[in-house]
Amino acid sequence: MPTSQGHPPDHSPDHSSPGPLHDQPQGHPQRWLILGVICLAQLTVLLDNTVLNVAIPSLTRELDAGTADIQWMINAYSLVQSGLLLTAGSAADRYGRKKMLVAGLILFGVGSLVAGLAGTTGQLIAARAGMGIGGALLMTTTLAVAMQIFTPGEQPKAIGIWAAVNSLGFATGPLLGGFMLNHFWWGAIFLINLPVAALALVAVVVLVPESKNPLGDRPDLLGALLSTVGMSALVFAIISGPSHGWTSPRVLVSAAVAAVVLALFGYWENRIPYPMLDLNFFRNRRFTGAVAGAVLISFGMGGSLFLLTQHLQFVLGYGPLEAGLRTAPLALTIVALNFTGIAARWMTRLGTPLAIAVGMALMSGGVAAIALLAPSGYAGTLVGLLLIGAGGAIASPAMAHAIMSAIPPAKAGVGAGVNGTLAEFGTGLGVAVLGAVLNSRFLAVSLPVALAAAGSTAERHRVTASFSDALRTSLLVGAFAVLLGGVLAALLLRRAERADSAAVVA
Repeated sequence: MPTSQGHPPDHSPDHSSPGPLHDQPQGHPQRWLILGVICLAQLTVLLDNTVLNVAIPSLTRELDAGTADIQWMINAYSLVQSGLLLTAGSAADRYGRKKMLVAGLILFGVGSLVAGLAGTTGQLIAARAGMGIGGALLMTTTLAVAMQIFTPGEQPKAIGIWAAVNSLGFATGPLLGGFMLNHFWWGAIFLINLPVAALALVAVVVLVPESKNPLGDRPDLLGALLSTVGMSALVFAIISGPSHGWTSPRVLVSAAVAAVVLALFGYWENRIPYPMLDLNFFRNRRFTGAVAGAVLISFGMGGSLFLLTQHLQFVLGYGPLEAGLRTAPLALTIVALNFTGIAARWMTRLGTPLAIAVGMALMSGGVAAIALLAPSGYAGTLVGLLLIGAGGAIASPAMAHAIMSAIPPAKAGVGAGVNGTLAEFGTGLGVAVLGAVLNSRFLAVSLPVALAAAGSTAERHRVTASFSDALRTSLLVGAFAVLLGGVLAALLLRRAERADSAAVVA
């Protein structure tokens, strides 16, 4: 059987229906309008990564959901999406990126409808998993289309706007969720997706040109299955650890399954002629550096935002809408720095490695500030949110561009799949790990349950203080992960630049 190392890279050109592509001098004549359309589709998917966080208290009360249930409601979406992103990207390259955009919007809309009408935690978890399928198609095709309709000179700016929308969706989920919960029941946070998905569907059909690579790779269905099972088993072990014991059969068996299945995934990808993930990509230092940063930044930020919304509501006592509003400075900072071009200018001035290091150091400092200063009131949280926003505006576009520029244009869908897989896996793992750290420090089913069982005001204060201490520890772990990601990514990317310069000179 041929190996992935044995076949030559696919540099075949894309073939498209009407509309010029990235290799034409002027790009597509409606490229900026199309970018707005695909960013709208992307925003819908990204909101659902975080919109559920502010509904945690409502779901705890109305669906009798425990901590593990809440984590699976969040992780079911991100893990299914993570497992399918690479296959979705490969399918988009081969069968058409516009077709996959349309299919993704339809599947995402149907999943949102089922989630909004769910009556049990099991139904909601299943619906979230279904939404993850549509989300996988959308996340890969939006970035792939952006790479096709813009000229190489415009691609960094386009990716900057795309990345800004990513950060905006990540940060404004709690705000939208808080607004909806303040006026409607919790199911409305999913039903609001329906008109947005319908509008994006019409715009995609009318505006977005079809593009595909007919000589692209066949979808790797077994690889998708192995990666989904492996990552799900890993997160299940992490979630189960605090409540069942890290040496319990449940945790050890899950961890063993994860190790074996992920090892099989790597072996399979290395052997087949059409791998979902070409392992040769990891020999590119630029790609590896960006990958390291993408995983650790999403790990730290996904888990930290999950914890922050609980702090605002459970500890500081804000309602869902107010909690969402108080996280808005993060999103506003990202929008201001990206859409005014300030972040892009700083990225150009610093260079990619230093821009990633500085951006992620700012984000790490922001998470640490929330951990250390938040107990004194909202002012400390505000400082942290502003630092996170400033850092994300610089680092996120730089990492996305580094990943995409290290992959052949004909495999733009696969490249987007790699980028999205790492971000989604990092987010899901961050929620699981930091949630596990919280649970191991705060020995109760949930804060509302512990407060309800408290027999006096003094005891309730002790419970709240214990939860705050556990939250602080978890946030500091997240801050360290982000800082580590920045240092590691910057070092690897700097080495790659030096190696490229040496090769040019030689």
